[in-house]
Amino acid sequence: MKDDLRKIITTLALKNEEIQNFIYSLKQMLQNVEDNSTRVQGELEGEFQSLYNMLDELKENMLMKIKQDRASRIYELQNQLTACTKALESSEDLLETANHTLSVSQTDNFSQAAKQIKDSVTMAPAFRLSLKAKVTDNMSHLMVDFTQERRLLQNLHFLPVPSTPEILASQCQVANNSVTVIWRMPEEENSGIQHYILEHRKTNFPGPPRAKEEQPWMVVEDIKGTEYTLTSQRFEMKYMNFRVKACNKAVSGDFSEPITLETPAFCFRLDAGSSHQNLRVEEGNVEWDAMGGKVQDVKTREKEGKGRGASPCNSPARCVQSPKRVPSVRIGRDRFTAESYTVLGDTLIDGGECYWEVRYDKDSKAFALGVTYRNLGKFDQLGKTSVSWCLHLNNWLQVMFTAKHGNKAKILDIAAPNRIGVHCNYDEGFLSFYNASSKQLLHTFRTKFTQPILPAFMVWCGSFTVYTGLQVPTCVKSLQKRNSATSSSSTSLT
Repeated sequence: MKDDLRKIITTLALKNEEIQNFIYSLKQMLQNVEDNSTRVQGELEGEFQSLYNMLDELKENMLMKIKQDRASRIYELQNQLTACTKALESSEDLLETANHTLSVSQTDNFSQAAKQIKDSVTMAPAFRLSLKAKVTDNMSHLMVDFTQERRLLQNLHFLPVPSTPEILASQCQVANNSVTVIWRMPEEENSGIQHYILEHRKTNFPGPPRAKEEQPWMVVEDIKGTEYTLTSQRFEMKYMNFRVKACNKAVSGDFSEPITLETPAFCFRLDAGSSHQNLRVEEGNVEWDAMGGKVQDVKTREKEGKGRGASPCNSPARCVQSPKRVPSVRIGRDRFTAESYTVLGDTLIDGGECYWEVRYDKDSKAFALGVTYRNLGKFDQLGKTSVSWCLHLNNWLQVMFTAKHGNKAKILDIAAPNRIGVHCNYDEGFLSFYNASSKQLLHTFRTKFTQPILPAFMVWCGSFTVYTGLQVPTCVKSLQKRNSATSSSSTSLT
């Protein structure tokens, strides 16, 4: 019975704690209601005060217009009245003179006086006046009718919450390492939308987004239109989730139903287990290290899981492994050695098209990039065997930029760019190299691959960085089709 009582006490204590937490939550909500109501009340009073101020300003401007129009009309009418008064006085004086002349009995004096009166009448102001008012006394053109505005004010309500947008998945586009997302609002929407908020995240899972997705949502704010393009993307994962919501001045609506877009791209990592001991491999960066050959230092770093032995394979972004990603089989005695300062990618290419880019240090004494079969010998150098194809840059003693395969080299009459793009069309047997910035074609190998291939790199006294998760640029696909008939083949190397 004691055990039963303890269980009851434990259950009661947990319930008490739950109630206490709920009470705290309710008190917090009460405080929030007070604070939020005070805030929105203040904002409402501010909006109405702003409206009052605008009406007062409009009223003052209209009153000023009436006063100016009144002053202008009074000025014109007073001037006209003064001129008429003076003309009347002059006319009355002239009339009095004429009447006095009629009483003159002497003929000579009468004739002279009559002539003078005639001349004065001809020049009298009364005969030069316009007896039509210059302005009217009608002021109805300055009347206003606020009937429509009054109706608008009577229909004034609290700002509605914006409706939920709908992402048009069929119109969204994924190309050239960019994603364009397009959405629409309901036609009856009338909530004063000012902008939109778009959220996106990468995932390895198709279908609807998972609630416990480890990748966080990335936010793009203040979008004015109903579409947005994410540029310069690197698709390290297979899909992207998107959702969007509308915002007005005060509040935002609900997020749209999320959609998932496939973002196909070739993504691989550098196989640190295959690298020469003089190469320090960290993610996509490789640096030649003259002291890297110390066996004890290598063993220590591999034991601690650091340096070239470290791998981001347990990263959330790698929770779903590609079936083409191969575990390293060259660790230890089979890794590249001697003067083969080489490191391989960890993902096989056995079909389709893929693209990646490499930026190298211009001060590197030697650098090469290309592809190889997995059976490249640990002493073999890229391009000097029949199982590897590459571009090779020699900056030591003599600068030389060449295409190499089967121990044959072709000098390229072009300066090596700082960033090189590699395009492989496995099925059609094309391996092309481009200036990654201008997309100028540097060289194309044409062959028939008989085995899966791996990306391959070499550097001596220098460094480079690999960029993966890139889509094949549209212009590169077009250039391949245009140059397929004239592309140089591996058998033409001399």
